Amino acid sequence: MADSVEIRAMTVLPAKRETIEIVTEDGLTLVGELALPASGKIAATLVTLHPLPTHGGFMDSHVLRKAAWRLPYLADVAVLRFNTRGTSSPRGTSQGAFEEGVGEAADVRAAVQFAADRGLPRRWLVGWSFGTELALMHGADLDVEGAVLLSPPLARARPEHLEAWARTGKPVTVLVPEFDDFLTPDRAVPAFAPLTQAHVIPVEGAKHLWVGEKYVRIVLDLLLAAVLPGSQALPTTVPANAVATAGDTP
Repeated sequence: MADSVEIRAMTVLPAKRETIEIVTEDGLTLVGELALPASGKIAATLVTLHPLPTHGGFMDSHVLRKAAWRLPYLADVAVLRFNTRGTSSPRGTSQGAFEEGVGEAADVRAAVQFAADRGLPRRWLVGWSFGTELALMHGADLDVEGAVLLSPPLARARPEHLEAWARTGKPVTVLVPEFDDFLTPDRAVPAFAPLTQAHVIPVEGAKHLWVGEKYVRIVLDLLLAAVLPGSQALPTTVPANAVATAGDTP
């Protein structure tokens, strides 16, 4: 048997995983999962916000799922994933109905508060596509250290939301695919000008959905560099006996 194995798309690495329920201020129960480092040491916490649920986005959208499968083991990072109101996944369906990013403000607040109540340190918002809109519109004043945005469309977030983040001084890293369907790097730089501390990073060859293991690894490395400055690139192999399982169910 080989001493090490390559981390592949369906590789699940050890973590302490628990199904969770998050209750919003308007009384909805949101379903989710919390993946904690088995080591007990938490270097940072990611509160993830998934892509648009009306177009297939949910807590298991592949980059977020792979972050939860890998980062607790490889980087001592806790990953909280949940379905926003009205969103379904194999974990279940969150109560309520899709509200175009407006009512979801309560979902974002509740998720961050859940992480804070659990004592999870160094909390960061990580949004993807629609999730970036939620982070930008509703996250600036929450108890987080900053945000990482993947494929932001800037379809709902307005300059005043970016200005609110600018006033906080909290770091915001923006990963923009070269071939994004909604906002390409040449447009992203001026669009994010109101968020003066935004660090816009173009990702050559990538598309909005970050399809392909190459791009997942790039995203996770850049994400870690943002939340844990000075961190090294993630390994691409692990000891053979470290693989917890392989498949869709963490």
